Amino acid sequence: MKPFKHTPENNWLPKLAFVVFTIGLLWSGKATAADVKILNVSYDVTREFYQDFNKSFVAYWKDKTSNNVTINQSHGGSSKQAQSVVNGLEADVVTMNQPLDIDILHTSAKLIPANWATRLPNHSVPYTSTIVFVVRKGNPKNIKNWDDLIRADVSVVIPNPKTSGNGRYSYLGAWGYALKLPNGDEKSARDFVGKLFANVPVLDTGGRGATTTFADRGIGDVLLTFENEAAVVQENFTNDQLEVVLPPISILAENPVAWVDRNVKRHGTEAVSRAYLEYLYSDAGQEIAAQHFFRPKNQTILARYADRFKPLNLFTVDDIAGGWQKAQQTHFADGGIFDQIYQTK
Repeated sequence: MKPFKHTPENNWLPKLAFVVFTIGLLWSGKATAADVKILNVSYDVTREFYQDFNKSFVAYWKDKTSNNVTINQSHGGSSKQAQSVVNGLEADVVTMNQPLDIDILHTSAKLIPANWATRLPNHSVPYTSTIVFVVRKGNPKNIKNWDDLIRADVSVVIPNPKTSGNGRYSYLGAWGYALKLPNGDEKSARDFVGKLFANVPVLDTGGRGATTTFADRGIGDVLLTFENEAAVVQENFTNDQLEVVLPPISILAENPVAWVDRNVKRHGTEAVSRAYLEYLYSDAGQEIAAQHFFRPKNQTILARYADRFKPLNLFTVDDIAGGWQKAQQTHFADGGIFDQIYQTK
């Protein structure tokens, strides 16, 4: 057999091979693009909610685009999670319980723009919560309001305000309550919060850790936690070992979300990440939020759960602390009021 020679007549063969190779690459690229993964970095008492929400979104995205998406989760204390993203945890989206823990992605690492909160409705807050009390069966210490938390015979479980949004909201709930008492001022609020934390035997780094301390380890007479976490606690203790007490006044907890611009551009996941967060505002997303005891922003869906979400007198961080930036500087920064109070405990 004669050796094969390239001639003008057979120059099409390498060209054909190149075309076939290129088509293969394109098809390979399409398959990769169709099956994407995103990482949602969230705070530690949203596990059960996002397990259900993710299933719903995966089905929605498949129906809309015919593509598959896998959603991975990371949970921990809100502020610790935010710092992990700053330090390199490659979140596509962040779903936190306070705007400070999303602001830091801009101020410390320029991962997102300064105006991130304007990109989704309600300042990027799809649902809210509040701080409630979880007590032992029969409420043996008769704990009904914030005043009861500073009694000498009451032991209180709260996560660390330095690492946990749950802890910050609990701290600011007590601070705001004291300010709103007759003749309340900063001095009396500092004294009130100091007495409260004198009754705190241990500071866990996050809300789920505090739940474990209270419910599983049996430490404390009352747990301060988000309304949705209180519902999870009750579900896990079905023999009525624990009860939820709604104080007559508490703090509004706003739960902001954002996609992480630098990461989604690098991962090629901007479209699915944005759609994932927008789905939180859909009727399906709002319904799932309500089922997990987050207060939906959709008023029609909120009304369906009127028996679950009792009307409460809620004040905001703006009302009692001048906003989150000022609250951070005054109360939670190193050397701030919390450090001063807890160091003298």
